[in-house]
Amino acid sequence: MASAVARIAFLPSLLYNVLLEKASLRRWYDRIDQTVVLGALPFRGVSRRLVETENVRGVITMNEEYETRLFCYTAEEWQALGVEQLRLSTVDLTGVPTQEHLQKGVKFALKHQELGHSVYIHCKAGRSRSATMAAAYLIQVHNWSPHEAKEYIKNIRPQTLIRRSQFEALEQFHAWVRNQSPVQSGG
Repeated sequence: MASAVARIAFLPSLLYNVLLEKASLRRWYDRIDQTVVLGALPFRGVSRRLVETENVRGVITMNEEYETRLFCYTAEEWQALGVEQLRLSTVDLTGVPTQEHLQKGVKFALKHQELGHSVYIHCKAGRSRSATMAAAYLIQVHNWSPHEAKEYIKNIRPQTLIRRSQFEALEQFHAWVRNQSPVQSGG
């Protein structure tokens, strides 16, 4: 049911977000730190700019396939630009990234961080699903609480909205991070 509602609301809500960006101070994307750029759907023109000006070589797509089909590069087109895409499909409006998705996304971002690349994390509007993933990354990198990560992102990108269920997923992720044992070197 939630997926059906999200599909029906997709185009009107996308148009709303495009108009809001044009008529307000909202930006299509914002740099969160040296690695992560958080934003809305990377339309083709935006994608080229991200590669050229933001050093994006990794993209984490939190959208379902139908959301990106008409407006965004395919994985193959990203690859032709020298960009690796990781799709972690999460339902719009009510969806919560799974713990597996949060772990995969953070691992992907850290891999690109080690290479000196930026990663564009996006959903439709760059507000909830992608903000949840960016918060998980900050929790892992800085050992921040979910609240600290959420507030840090909100200070940079005020339109973010991490919903209660998404925040609960971040609390679970934070517990997982705290319980990880440091990697032991063999000798």
